[in-house]
Amino acid sequence: QQTDKTVINIIRFTTKLGPMFACATNKGICLLDFTDRRMLETEFKDLCKRLNAVILPGMNKHLDLVQLQVAEYLDGKRKIFEIPLDAPGTDFQKVVWKTLQQIPYGETWSYKQQAIKLGKPKAVRAVASANGYNRIAFIIPCHRVIGSDGSLTGYGGGIKRKKWLLDLEKNRIC
Repeated sequence: QQTDKTVINIIRFTTKLGPMFACATNKGICLLDFTDRRMLETEFKDLCKRLNAVILPGMNKHLDLVQLQVAEYLDGKRKIFEIPLDAPGTDFQKVVWKTLQQIPYGETWSYKQQAIKLGKPKAVRAVASANGYNRIAFIIPCHRVIGSDGSLTGYGGGIKRKKWLLDLEKNRIC
């Protein structure tokens, strides 16, 4: 007996920081990432497994919205995303990603600050690891997390993009 698989629609679109993939179910965005990200293949497989899904080219309302809002964000005209998300992960990852969404536009937190905010001050490495599994760039803003010494530590989209995003946000605070 075949079980019905969820359909995840995928599109590739161009941004001023390079080409990106966006994936969405009918519930919301489940992936927004740069096409040159090393973990992409793993992310696709993990999404399919966690959502019992198949990824197919195609559009839906969330994908229309994400292209528009990403363009506005990268042009400095949007600070808050208003798009439903469908981000499967472990319970710990989900809590970590929710905390990421509390970092205000234009601000940065260290992994340690993020761990403290979670009430798990000793879990800095686990928090950093969960951040690394974030599949939804910008909307779940892991680019706002930096090393305790202020260094621009790992970012799936690359350090150059991370610096660009942080500069964009710093210059748009009003």
